Amino acid sequence: MPVRVGDHKLLSFASSVDDNTIAQALETASMPFVHPHVALMPDAHFGLGSAVGTVIPTVDAVIPAAVGVDIGCGMIAARTTLTHNDIADRDLAALRKSIESAIPLSPGNYNSNLGRYAFTQGRVAALETMATERGVDLGHSPKWREQLGSLGGGNHFIELCLDEADTVWMFLHSGSRGVGNRIAKRHIKRAQKLCRQWHITLPNDDLAYLPTGTPDLEVYLRDLAWAQAFAFENRAEMMDRFRQALAHWSGRTVDELEVDRVNCHHNYTVRERHGGKDVWLTRKGAVDAHEGVRAVIPGSMGSRSYVVRGKGNAAGLCSAPHGAGRRFSRREARARFTADDLAEAMAGIEYRHGDAWVDEIPAAYKDIDQVMADAVDLVEVEYTLRQILNVKGT
Repeated sequence: MPVRVGDHKLLSFASSVDDNTIAQALETASMPFVHPHVALMPDAHFGLGSAVGTVIPTVDAVIPAAVGVDIGCGMIAARTTLTHNDIADRDLAALRKSIESAIPLSPGNYNSNLGRYAFTQGRVAALETMATERGVDLGHSPKWREQLGSLGGGNHFIELCLDEADTVWMFLHSGSRGVGNRIAKRHIKRAQKLCRQWHITLPNDDLAYLPTGTPDLEVYLRDLAWAQAFAFENRAEMMDRFRQALAHWSGRTVDELEVDRVNCHHNYTVRERHGGKDVWLTRKGAVDAHEGVRAVIPGSMGSRSYVVRGKGNAAGLCSAPHGAGRRFSRREARARFTADDLAEAMAGIEYRHGDAWVDEIPAAYKDIDQVMADAVDLVEVEYTLRQILNVKGT
């Protein structure tokens, strides 16, 4: 059950959350256009702009920094026809290297050739058409086409997983890459400039907003929709490449390999109705959990992940957590843990060894079992997945 924090418009579903995160969420909830309340998800932690794991419904205004700089970041999972027995005697390291060849990893790494896969051009063309028809200016990102189908860094990852029945799943996490980042920063700066011009007092600059009726909000929503579409297609593009690699490695044909797919955002804004009003609902580190809606909730790189269905919980603003949530910052994780600690935590999982990923060690994240226990009123679990292969960008 959620807990109301003081007399404020903040409901928390988190059984374990630090004071800084609560304070940040309270600042967001204090904005006068929030309705009916801000919902803090079980995986909430301190973030840039607003706390990660915050669901923010706003009337006649949108806060660009609350959406964040990785517009449309999210998850995609695909169930295959393979079982563990089908791949038990195959070399997972070879599959990992094939994936790393097919999908550019790490910030700044893009595709050098857009013609390698037949399906890429269709996605590029659709995004070009959307940008042209809606007047989206992408002059700030001339390389956005080359970014499509690239992973990025941080906690973005690609995994091969098994469910409870030992069925093989493809699984990955990414967003709108550099083009989404530039779109976000452009509009965050614009909102901050306008709020200063209008002499609006804010709890902090990252709560600067764009109000309804201004051309600035119209432009932001237009650009936001394109960036969210890019992020969705970016995940789909990588999943199609992952499927090609898995089919070749496993000896199956591409057409017979995949039987189910779930693709969902967890950093985005959408028009929804809550508390009897039409609002702009920003999910910053949260997934859509309307009744029956499917979503994906990952754990850390060495723990379980989940495919879920929403329960449509009104108090939770029909939302659910987006993952395990960090316990320690990246800097603190590097101070606490070593590459040997990571190797021990990743025993039995194929991954690239080294200290580049120490800040992603499972111990740097909250207990995913506790997060899911806190989310029992928000979602029901459809599949539980465990990793056998992990690929990360630095």
